[in-house]
Amino acid sequence: MQDSVTVRIAAPAEKIWELVSDVTNTGRFSPETFDAEWIGGATGPAVGAKFRGHVNRNGWGLKYWTVCRVIASEPGREFAFTVLGPGGMDVNTWRYRLEPVEGGTDVTESFELARILPLRLYWMIAGRLRGKTNREGMRETLHRIKAFVE
Repeated sequence: MQDSVTVRIAAPAEKIWELVSDVTNTGRFSPETFDAEWIGGATGPAVGAKFRGHVNRNGWGLKYWTVCRVIASEPGREFAFTVLGPGGMDVNTWRYRLEPVEGGTDVTESFELARILPLRLYWMIAGRLRGKTNREGMRETLHRIKAFVE
């Protein structure tokens, strides 16, 4: 119910962090989330800030939006948010970790579904296919960021 992809990008961690932590850039890089905006008075990536992401699930037409809450925001190191479900419960956590290396930054994007019964059942039924879609999407996102900053 979790996975990650790491790509080395020839750019400073701070520059990459600025891109991934500004959710208004999401549509530029993500193959599924085509737009996002800060909500509830939030204007940037502070812990506790909320935003709305607009999703085109699997790229085949199921479009919806989700409310997300920032749970980690450390410039140049990490940006993470959780997708909120019914009653504001955490459903899925998405995370970007940035590790400076010689000549650039190793960027790891990951997801982890909450360990609740409905999601465990979902993962048993659709996990293999959805996991593949998520891995491909994370890889595409990171390669789009790489192409943009390099």
